[in-house]
Amino acid sequence: MGFSEKMAESWDGNLDSGSRSDESYRDSLHVEPIYEAFLCPLTKEVMQNPVTIENGQTFEREAIEKWFRECRDSGKRPTCPLTQKELKSTDLNPSIALRNTIEEWTKRNDAVQLDKSCRILSPGSPEVDVLQALNHIAHICQKSRSNKHVVRNAELIPMIAEMLKHGSTKVRIKALETLRIVAEGDDDNKDVIAAGDTIRTIVKFLSHEHSQEREEAVSLLYELSKSELLCEKIGGVGGAILILVGMASSKSENISTVEKADKTLQNLEKCEKNVRQMAENGRLQPLLTLLLEGSADTQLSMASYLGELVLSNDVKVFVAQTAGSALVDVMKSGSKQAREATLKALNQISSYEASAKILIQAGILPPLVKDLFTVGINQLPMRLKEVSATVLANIVSSGADFESIPLDQDHRTLVSEDIVHNLLHLISNTGPAIECKLLQILVGLTSSSTTFMNIVAAIKSSGATISLIQFVEAPQRDVRMASIKLLHNISPDMGQELADAFRGTAGQLSSLINVIAENNGISEEQADAVGLLANLPERDSDLTRRLLDEGAFKIVVSKVASIRQGITRGGGRFVTPFLEGLVKVLSRLTYILEGEPEIIALAREYNLAALFTDLLQMNGLDNVQTVSAQALQNLSKQSRHLTRIPVVPEPGFCCTIFPCLGNPPVITGLCRVHHGFCSVKDSFCLLEGRAVEKLVACLDHANVKVIEAALSALCTLLDDGVDIEQGVSVLDDADGIKPILEILRENCTETLKQQAVWAVERILRKEEIAYEISGDQNVGTALVDAFRHGDYRTRQIAERALKHVDKLPNFSGVFPKMG
Repeated sequence: MGFSEKMAESWDGNLDSGSRSDESYRDSLHVEPIYEAFLCPLTKEVMQNPVTIENGQTFEREAIEKWFRECRDSGKRPTCPLTQKELKSTDLNPSIALRNTIEEWTKRNDAVQLDKSCRILSPGSPEVDVLQALNHIAHICQKSRSNKHVVRNAELIPMIAEMLKHGSTKVRIKALETLRIVAEGDDDNKDVIAAGDTIRTIVKFLSHEHSQEREEAVSLLYELSKSELLCEKIGGVGGAILILVGMASSKSENISTVEKADKTLQNLEKCEKNVRQMAENGRLQPLLTLLLEGSADTQLSMASYLGELVLSNDVKVFVAQTAGSALVDVMKSGSKQAREATLKALNQISSYEASAKILIQAGILPPLVKDLFTVGINQLPMRLKEVSATVLANIVSSGADFESIPLDQDHRTLVSEDIVHNLLHLISNTGPAIECKLLQILVGLTSSSTTFMNIVAAIKSSGATISLIQFVEAPQRDVRMASIKLLHNISPDMGQELADAFRGTAGQLSSLINVIAENNGISEEQADAVGLLANLPERDSDLTRRLLDEGAFKIVVSKVASIRQGITRGGGRFVTPFLEGLVKVLSRLTYILEGEPEIIALAREYNLAALFTDLLQMNGLDNVQTVSAQALQNLSKQSRHLTRIPVVPEPGFCCTIFPCLGNPPVITGLCRVHHGFCSVKDSFCLLEGRAVEKLVACLDHANVKVIEAALSALCTLLDDGVDIEQGVSVLDDADGIKPILEILRENCTETLKQQAVWAVERILRKEEIAYEISGDQNVGTALVDAFRHGDYRTRQIAERALKHVDKLPNFSGVFPKMG
């Protein structure tokens, strides 16, 4: 195939079958004819390095050398390919004159065709002509580097770039390919291509649907990115790095495109701005490499930028694994400027539990705590101490075993008493921002069962309770939230101390109640605030009266009603703890009813007996059911005092003369157990409120605390001062006797066993029931076990119960009666 034929074939590769012939195209370009002497007899192509053999025949050097090798490999003597005659020598003589002639001919033809290409490359030209012109330019540039200079000097590069906007996909693809060929190994040409907005246009192709366009575009960008001067310009195109990062990690692109995208990004890493963009878009390794291996200034810059990034959790773990130790080393010995940048980076990384634990292993705690507590010339500015406190708060929330992590040579830990004292001291002597973080540190430490007791002990020994309570009034919401959370955490073990502190200070209780009263859904802060109040000693009547004076109970009743009626919306996971806290706070009123008309009047106003009875049915909320049953027990104990006993008139004069007229009048509507006029609202009677059946249902609960509370409430129907026999009948009518016997028979808690023995002894006082139960061997065995192994009081009660079922003789008491 001849030179022009080969050229035509390459042009026709992208043309339709109806395109013009090679000859007509050559004629239209006025190409000089190809002389026979220019063609190699072996390759049929124009020779570039013609040589002559001993018989005067001329060939392309590479072709004749290959012929001679094949002769030797087949065991023959070298021959002339044309005459087939043997040759004495395989010497090759360069045909310099012919080569020069061919070069001159080629240059003339290339010049003519480039000139034609200049005229063809315009949006209005036919697609076939544009494709032929682009093919020719690419072919010319591939022949020699000097031709690339010619193309540049002919100002063809901007014209090729313009074809990127052509309406034909084929033209756009060929233009991208041609620009890549023009750019290969020529920085000057790259600069020309990068002029104007060509790079932006190329980047747009990365998002095109046509895969070949994307592939050619990324190949061209890769070639351009080899020029360090263009790296910043490529990275400066909006979205370029993001798209490349996506392509480099794509599972759907072909391998070649993925590799080119990755290599392009590697080249773009030469520019620091690009490294930042890559990190921003999830390709963090280049930034970390500079952070670990760059100059001091570069490391500082990368650490600073790392602190500004928003990282996904997976990336935080990767950064902690890769650079955690290096960042901790800077914390230990770096300059203040370096430590500032590092702290901000650590703030980002430490905010995820898994990455925080990696930083702990890297040794972050000792320098972090040291930075917080150091005072004097070497201390960090307060703004950096705030960041240190933030990082430490993040670390603490990871839930690591801080008791086993030494901070210094004295083996002190984060939960050592003097360390906690230092934290408490720092809280009282800093601004709101750092106060919040330090409080969050203590929140984290009191949220763990392993460190809770250490922190509580240190708070008690420091006398900081009142100081901590004062933050409840902080105007800054985050400080107030952290304070309430901390107080809620420690309240189960410091209830009395906190109650005393709230009584002795002004304003804090009001602030807590105001938080609970907020009406923007249910927040974590509200759940913590009411949970804190719920954990304070319920029998502290002074505190209850303070809450009453602050209007707390009116708010609580309203909140409970709103939740139960579905009026309060939002809150998610905080609804349950909020409701539990509200119910427990409300139950405080039932612990101070004795001899308190004002409290009794309030319980009637809020109809507490009915409310707590309804709350018994909130299945799945064990704490609500437990507290409600306890409250009903307290209310029921008052029923015998509050029932309205009917007044029977004295017999008149006629009754003395006519005794038949003296029979007492029959009064209907009296309570069977209390022998008076009862109601659920006024006397809190369990019978009138239909609470008995609901309490009996709770005896079958899976939670032993619910069972204990329900049984205690039911036992008020069998208490001294009421009609016990009728109380037993009420339990029998409600099918409550069988579950009580079941509790006695089961191997339950000591508290439940004592309750059950007491209740069964009262139940057995009714002869017909005692007779029926006497045949139940399991009940007898359970009572004997209580008689043998119970405490003094339980053994006494069990003895009486055994007498009721004739298991013990009645003629002698085994134990003396207690006074």
